[in-house]
Amino acid sequence: MKLLEQAITERGKVIGSDILLVDTFLNHQVDVSLMQEIGKCFAERFRAEKIDRVATIESSGIAPAAFTALCLEVPLVIMKKQASRILTGDLLATTVRSFTKGTQYDLTAKRDFLPSGDRVLFIDDFLASGEAAFGAKKLIESAGAVLAGVGIVIEKSFQSGPERLEKEGIPLYSLARIASMEDGKIVFR
Repeated sequence: MKLLEQAITERGKVIGSDILLVDTFLNHQVDVSLMQEIGKCFAERFRAEKIDRVATIESSGIAPAAFTALCLEVPLVIMKKQASRILTGDLLATTVRSFTKGTQYDLTAKRDFLPSGDRVLFIDDFLASGEAAFGAKKLIESAGAVLAGVGIVIEKSFQSGPERLEKEGIPLYSLARIASMEDGKIVFR
């Protein structure tokens, strides 16, 4: 997606050789016009998959996932990273390691929001090692729902995530695919 690549080039900031800061338009300050276009792209790509709901992990995936769900006219399920006294009932949980933060967190979702048999599209901001996508897959499948596809805003193609998802046969669609980020320069695939 050229519009996204342009935003990454103009407003993204490379930190080291494996971190891309996109807080100016994706995950701290949100460019809603760009997110709307991203949602349209994901909806167009996955419409034939008969998606019943879109899922994401709080918080950086919420904007692109919300616009995708809006375009597909389906509910959005936000998987939680933080424990809450009000998040009760039949909870699904798994542990996920965050590549960016170098920490682990407990990913949770209410079973009621992932009905058995539903086809779920998982949307996330980045794909690095694939841990978030595999955590979401575990929750979705433990509820009896089906992971119908994974939509990624920015894929770091030089890391293990894309290959891991491909080996599992998970349909993956990434809007911007980065081949490398050496010396502060972003090279797209």
